This record gives sequence, C-alpha cells and structure tokens, in this order.
Amino acid sequence: MDTFLQQLVNGLTLGSIYALVALGYTMVYGIMELINFAHGEVVMVGALVALTVIQLLSGWGWPVPLAVLLGVLAAMFVCMVLGLVIERVAYRPLRRAPKLAPLITAIGLSIVLQQVAALIWGRGYLSFPAVLPPVSLAWGGVIITAIQGVIVVLAGLIMAGLLILVQKTALGRAMRATAQNPAVAQLMGVDTDRIIALTFVMGSALAAVAGVMVVAYYNVGNYTMGFMLGLKAFTAAVLGGIGNLPGAMLGGLLLGVVEALGAGYIGDLTGNFFGSNYKDVFAFMVLIGVLVFHPNGLLGTRAREKV
Repeated sequence: MDTFLQQLVNGLTLGSIYALVALGYTMVYGIMELINFAHGEVVMVGALVALTVIQLLSGWGWPVPLAVLLGVLAAMFVCMVLGLVIERVAYRPLRRAPKLAPLITAIGLSIVLQQVAALIWGRGYLSFPAVLPPVSLAWGGVIITAIQGVIVVLAGLIMAGLLILVQKTALGRAMRATAQNPAVAQLMGVDTDRIIALTFVMGSALAAVAGVMVVAYYNVGNYTMGFMLGLKAFTAAVLGGIGNLPGAMLGGLLLGVVEALGAGYIGDLTGNFFGSNYKDVFAFMVLIGVLVFHPNGLLGTRAREKV
C-alpha cells in the first residue's frame, strides 16, 4: 500500500506537468482543429532558456530564488514570442490548406526547433540548481518533497486561473466564439486572427512554466526533452477529450498516475520487468485504448466537422 500511495503522489506531480502541456495542445486544437506537434519543443526551449538565465545569474552571485524567478519570466517571454512567430510564419498561411499540410509543417518545425536548440545549447545536459531546501513531508511510508508540493499547487492555480479566464472574461468569450464558428465570430466583431495568435501565446507561456517544472523535478534539461513530453501531453489531451480544457487537465493527471503506477507499483509486482525502463509503454497503451474504445476522450463530445 505504501508503494501505491507513493506512486500516486509521484503520478499526480508528473500529471500536473502533463496537464499544463496538454492545455497548449487542446487550446490550439479547440480553435483551429490543428495538432501543434511543435508544442513539445516550445516546452524544451522554455526549460533551456530558464536554465541558461538561472546559471548565468547564479554565477554573478544573484540569490538563487530571484535567479529562478527571472529565469521563469525570461522563459515565458521567449516562448510567447516563439509561439507568436510559429503561428504567423508556419500556421497562418496554411489555414485554408488541406489538413495534412499543417500537420507535416508541425512535425518539420518540431525537428527544426530541436536541432536549433542543439546548436545553441549543445547536446549535453544542463543542470538545475537546488532551489528549495531538501525538506519533505513524511506520512507513514509516503514522502512528499517540497518541489512536488510546489509543482502540484502551482499547476492547480494556473489551471484554475485559465478556466476562469476562458469562462468568465471577454477574451474567453471571444476564444469560445472563435472555436465554435470563426466566420460568425468575425461577423460579431471578433478579431479571429488576434484571438488565434493570443491562443498560441498563452499556450506557449504555459509550456514555458511546464518546462521549468520538468527541469526542476528531474534537475536536468536537454535539447531532446520536449519530444517525448510532447507526445505524452498529446496523449493526455486525447485521453481527456482534445479541445476540452477540463478534459486536458483530467487526462494529464490520469496519465501521470497510470505511468507512475505502471513504473513503480506494477513494476514491483513483476520483478521490475515492466518497471521504470518501460514506463512509456503504459502511456501509449492508454492512448491506444482510448482511441479504440472511446475516441472522443473521457470528456470529449462528437462534434460536426468544421467546413
């Protein structure tokens, strides 16, 4: 039971990160019906920018908490600009193209960003400094570290704030109108180009925060880190119902729990044959199962194809 509860805590932590990244996928898909496969690389860029700023400021003698805060802000700014450039250059000219064209563009853009990052930061690993004191809360045989608590609480606050923004504000209404019918939204005075660009910017800001969470949790970052993370976040979005914000959050949390239980709890029962080395298998088994038995996701609904 202790192993189960410990892996549940680990899964909720990892799932919070997946949920933040999945929100970027589902926001873009909800408005444009486009799978932005370059989103994982945006996460990677945010993580490496934050690491660079933190290492630079720490080397100059700045307090580590202040260096981390500035690193996060720098990562968000760079990723927001990158998201805007991606939308303007790669996706806006293809809005009326066959859907296969933006899909191929997204995959190509993902490869380009990954290789550019390798040129800038190298192919080695960058380390993340110790930010929080190595304290933990022990409850029975379950240990919750400070960084796990910060990740879960911060992710929860961000997701709650995003839901309030989308459901209660004028910007959110414009986003929902654009997602439902862009042509009618334009007739009602909504600048759909601006709304789509803002969606990319917001999703990229979430990606930057998620990237910092990943390197803070694992203590290292690398130019390839966004690929698998992006695939798993996409799996989470599909699991919850892509295009559905609460679904992306639920899917991320569930995927994190499934992966953690598969890597730890089930791994122990099978002599670690299906342990941490096979943890990715469980995530994609979930994806296959959802696509076969419930292709609209847990909270998704069948929608009419936009013309």
